Amino acid sequence: MNLFQGSILLNVMKIAMFTDAYWPRVNGVTVSVDTFSLALIKAGHEVMIVCSEYPVSSITEFGIGKKDPAREKLKLLRVPSHSIFFSSEDRMAKLSKRGWVENRLDAFSPELVHINTEFFIGNFGFCYAKKRRLPAVYTFHTIWEDYASNYLPYVPGGLLRFIIQKGQRHLLKQATLVIVPTPQIEAIVKSYRVKKEMRRLPTGIDPALFTHSEEELAEFRIGMEKKYPAVKEKKLLLFAGRVSKEKNISFIIELFPALLARHADLVLVIAGNGPYLDYFKNQAEHCGVGESCIFTGYLERAELALTYAVSHIFLMPSLTETQGLVTIEAMFSGIPVVAIGAMGTVQLMEGDQGGFMVRNDKEEFKARILQLLEDGDLYRRKSEEARRHAQKWTIGCLTGQLVEIYREASRFMGR
Repeated sequence: MNLFQGSILLNVMKIAMFTDAYWPRVNGVTVSVDTFSLALIKAGHEVMIVCSEYPVSSITEFGIGKKDPAREKLKLLRVPSHSIFFSSEDRMAKLSKRGWVENRLDAFSPELVHINTEFFIGNFGFCYAKKRRLPAVYTFHTIWEDYASNYLPYVPGGLLRFIIQKGQRHLLKQATLVIVPTPQIEAIVKSYRVKKEMRRLPTGIDPALFTHSEEELAEFRIGMEKKYPAVKEKKLLLFAGRVSKEKNISFIIELFPALLARHADLVLVIAGNGPYLDYFKNQAEHCGVGESCIFTGYLERAELALTYAVSHIFLMPSLTETQGLVTIEAMFSGIPVVAIGAMGTVQLMEGDQGGFMVRNDKEEFKARILQLLEDGDLYRRKSEEARRHAQKWTIGCLTGQLVEIYREASRFMGR
């Protein structure tokens, strides 16, 4: 037992995590809940995740990374759900199942609830905490004011923003303590003028997922070349994330022809799935780079980790990242990053740590990519810098902070 585990084990806790998004749904909330839950279990705590049921509900059916013994101890409560007309990837828990959830939670007997969502399952969590007089920690993951219009474009922007702000204030008022992953989210919470104690805590990354042998990487690269012949003997420029409008993927597709004209040994890899997959494929064809753009679709966590490792540069054009976990994951793999300096990316990169943070300008973005392609010494320095910088986000360090937040919330409740 290491010192970190020993300090946490002084008071073992039983925690109920509430989230509408969990595997097989792939997004930052899923990764955050899963990573912290497994780390808490490794530290000796007990965790039950309350989440939506999907048509494919078995974790083992869609592979989420390297085998982890902690996953066998993770308790999972899948709530019957139905589809959502405005998002084919998501599910909404049945509101009628609240009592069903509470009965099963009583059998688990949690000491604290940690809510990571704003929808029905989040409502279940707050109601349960109130009924059982438990501390309710709420992580404000998503700035829905920026995202919601992509799901509900037919609702007037002003009305949508008013509804979201009203809903967020209601949730914040119910929380014992609020976790904010970034300074930007902290500022938004303050703008709602709800007086709540806040603690800043980003999502931690498990370095083990990004540790590979040379043989493993060589085997993966060979398999990738068989599946996508276009990548053979090419340098990979990688984007990873949800393939959607708000990720600003058009930005990198539009500048890619100029890069390809100067360096014919490049392939642009778009790793992920989403509602705009066909749209961006068509855009690549329209820009004349269809044969040099690879769209992988959904990748399992282990596959994605290997894809980072065999890539040359990671590209992050998104203007709406609340945390930008994929950027840190790329850094763990030693891949220099070129990113637009917006939202969570600003906090993660802290300037040009591990790559270059640029303005929302195609020429500047392209120039930084070319620097990394054409200056071997610079590339090596940035690669080493990326690995060092990523260590700030190791899950062991941040889980210790999360447990202290839980204890603080418990003290607020007089427990």
